[in-house]
Amino acid sequence: MSDSFKIAVSSTALSALKSRIESATFPDELDDAGWAYGVPLADMKRLVARWRDGFDWRQEEQKLNNELPQFTRDIEVDGFGSLNVHYVYKKSDTGAGIPLLFVHGWPGSFLESRKIIPLLTKGSGDSQCPVFDVVAISLPGFGFSEAPKKKGFSLSQYVEVSHKLMIALGYTEYVTQGGDFGSRVTAEIARRYGGTHSKAWHTNVLFSMPPENDDPSIYTASEKEGLARWQEFQRSGSGYFQLHSTKPQTLGYSLADSPVGLLAWIYEKLVSWSDNYPWTDDEVLTWVSIYWFSRAGPAASIRFYYEVAHSGQALGTKSSPPTIPMGCSLFPKELIRIPKSWYPGVGDVVFEAEHDKGGHFAAHEQPELLVGDLRKMFGKGGPVYGVVTGRDGYN
Repeated sequence: MSDSFKIAVSSTALSALKSRIESATFPDELDDAGWAYGVPLADMKRLVARWRDGFDWRQEEQKLNNELPQFTRDIEVDGFGSLNVHYVYKKSDTGAGIPLLFVHGWPGSFLESRKIIPLLTKGSGDSQCPVFDVVAISLPGFGFSEAPKKKGFSLSQYVEVSHKLMIALGYTEYVTQGGDFGSRVTAEIARRYGGTHSKAWHTNVLFSMPPENDDPSIYTASEKEGLARWQEFQRSGSGYFQLHSTKPQTLGYSLADSPVGLLAWIYEKLVSWSDNYPWTDDEVLTWVSIYWFSRAGPAASIRFYYEVAHSGQALGTKSSPPTIPMGCSLFPKELIRIPKSWYPGVGDVVFEAEHDKGGHFAAHEQPELLVGDLRKMFGKGGPVYGVVTGRDGYN
């Protein structure tokens, strides 16, 4: 049974946040450091001042509640009991919307679905454009979903929760879209439930290991650039990943106690992983506030790195790829771009679109482009048109 949900942060929590922000202590900074050492001090002082004196959470809270129909539902997870899961659920304007599960990653949340939901559910007014029923889950430990309390809640459990949510909503057949860790979740959904329930999947980040006897001389310039970007990220931008994967609890004390620390930890990724996206201060603060006011606290959201790394399902672990149709959208500032010769290790790619702008947070940075790709993939004339029985996205 689903319960309607409205975000309603208590006045006590708001007062406690303000008190912490007012007592913030900033570190020193080297001359001309720029972004080389992390978030610039000037950026942090500006954001913190706005958070303290000008940012209106109540206004943002009301906007989110007005724009996004939210619900919670208890879902039984094998070996972990029942978890109360938060999700956004918006049906299309027609009765034949394609059921689409949207799955976020870190440092994302259900908030990433905010711009694409109205586009997907209303369509474009063109009869050639399909519409979708969109379900945007808050993964356990994120946003307003309950977090697991036992060790070992890994990729398999996130997959189980996501799938069971769609089944509980009456969608025995559905499609998926995900980036970041959401891509891992949706790929595993496709592998585990593909054909019977999961009918096709779309992602904006592809990862696979190179095939045997791969020939780098055939890589295109874009593919070489994408691999170089991934190598640079591994060298200078992946420290957070090692911390999350090895000692998340230690880092968690700082994230849970210091809103300024949490802001810096997430803001760095928002800026460095996007493609010159013009983040507004209030946009950043709303994004980070979802973590600060989250049901389980911000530390809970990073534990999945540890669990996945210690469960034999780490990135790069060999497994058979899903066999159902998949599509991908390629954005130039995504953290990695693999060559097409690696695609067989990902899945059956039947749709591909390459864009000249956009980064890691595609649904937020370039919602029109991402939605356009989904329409082309699932609409009339697309490679998977009619893949969900009785729900083709048209009247």
